[in-house]
Amino acid sequence: MTDKRVGLIGASSFVGEQLRLFLETRGYQVVAFSRQGGEGTLPLRQAGEDVVDPIRTWFYLAPIWTLPEHFHLFEIHGAQRLIALSSTSRFSKKASPSSSDRVLASRLIEGEEQGMKWAGLHGCSLVIFQPTLIYGLGKDKNVTEIAGLIQRLGFFPILGAGTGLRQPVHVDDVVSACIAALQVPDGTRQAYVLSGDEVLSYRLMVERIFTGLGRKPRFVRCPLLLFSLVVWLLNLVPFVSAPTTEMAVRMNKDQNFDHDKATADLGFTPRPFNPERSDLV
Repeated sequence: MTDKRVGLIGASSFVGEQLRLFLETRGYQVVAFSRQGGEGTLPLRQAGEDVVDPIRTWFYLAPIWTLPEHFHLFEIHGAQRLIALSSTSRFSKKASPSSSDRVLASRLIEGEEQGMKWAGLHGCSLVIFQPTLIYGLGKDKNVTEIAGLIQRLGFFPILGAGTGLRQPVHVDDVVSACIAALQVPDGTRQAYVLSGDEVLSYRLMVERIFTGLGRKPRFVRCPLLLFSLVVWLLNLVPFVSAPTTEMAVRMNKDQNFDHDKATADLGFTPRPFNPERSDLV
């Protein structure tokens, strides 16, 4: 598809901001929407009123369970291609002991399924990306929060040995996959995992974050009860994003997924996890 006019919902997210930049530097005209509106974006409530020209290609970076709310918008503008962002949490949290985790997984799965159903009924191509832990630009809510905790405490509290496997993926690699999806054949309806190049233990991932901050790794190994107490105390401190007890338990659970299918179909070649300071703060 050669149409250079694209719609972008979720433009104010940190992935959305980076995708918009990449698209515009490649000559695309980006019609950007955000729930909040903001500079250079349109509020979603005005999308059907203010934009009447066809928009055949759409990127959807808002939570995928909200995708069905915008099917009518896609139909109004004659959507032929949709590229949406989900998460590998649809797999990793499906059987979690945490009810909130299970609800999240269920919402992700339902959003994906409804998207596939709608796309099939309307002859629209749909590519759904399921990234692992996205990091970069100091704006994510995972790696950046770990970095923030290290900077405030000077150490990182860890439950057990921190052996759970991870594959952090850089935001620019996710954005590159989104752009590559513009070239998939018409009628494609496919989901792809996007994971980082390296499989790391949780502890090693945090060590790399220490290194990116220019600090020597320092861990305090905590039993669950003590970790819960630390979390409770940190939550009392204003402007501090503390880990949750559920996050602590997951430190020793594997959350790694291969991206072979994305590599084969889209040429996806993510980078290893060696975050620089600019990725963390």
